[in-house]
Amino acid sequence: MSARSVRVFYSEVEAIKGIDLDIMENEVIAFIGPSGCGKSTFLRTLNRMNDTIEDCRVEGTVTLDGQDIYDPSLDVVMLRAQVGMVFQKPNPFPKSIYDNVAYGPKLHGLARGRGDLDEIVENSLRRAGLWDEVKDRLDKPGTGLSGGQQQRLCIARAIAVSPEVILMDEPCSALDPIATAKIEELIDELSSQYSIAIVTHSMQQAARVSDRTAYFHLGELIEVNNTEKVFTQPDHHLTEAYITGRFG
Repeated sequence: MSARSVRVFYSEVEAIKGIDLDIMENEVIAFIGPSGCGKSTFLRTLNRMNDTIEDCRVEGTVTLDGQDIYDPSLDVVMLRAQVGMVFQKPNPFPKSIYDNVAYGPKLHGLARGRGDLDEIVENSLRRAGLWDEVKDRLDKPGTGLSGGQQQRLCIARAIAVSPEVILMDEPCSALDPIATAKIEELIDELSSQYSIAIVTHSMQQAARVSDRTAYFHLGELIEVNNTEKVFTQPDHHLTEAYITGRFG
């Protein structure tokens, strides 16, 4: 994916100020920065989640495989299948575990019959590291799982439609350390098949899971670099001030 000169306005307030950024194939890129710096707003421009916010206006260009995702003729439902999203708070549908994962493939006609659907559900739950924990209760509500399991169910739901990119908006902020470690392990495994952009308030998490890190400050992209470089020899003094805890 490529973003060029992306600006986002909430009414007259400019929240994102002319950002250029590429998300490479099979990489994990972390967005870090102080609260309110625009990292989640920018993440939501990548699958048009900002469309749902009244008075929100996006300028500039965002492309996926060369296609402008803000082209009026583009099917937003299809876009969100290609660019999946995992939110801060686990949000399983009020359906069974099976139906949570099967929902997208059914909607997009990816399964020819029940056999195909069973296979997609099992594969998605396996890839999300959840199959062994839930295989005997697929008909039970997804909302009955623990927080960490619910978040992995939401990841299984996202990958069931074979996306190219997965966006994660602070996916571990509501989870305990053990569940967080499982999600981080999962991110590492999934990066061999998907491009992943993750917003995180934890610099330690960004350092652990990402290949590159982008530092946002007051709606601007200050620096994007190899993660190790950002955390050891950042190019910009604002990045260094944030990393060393002088503000944020």
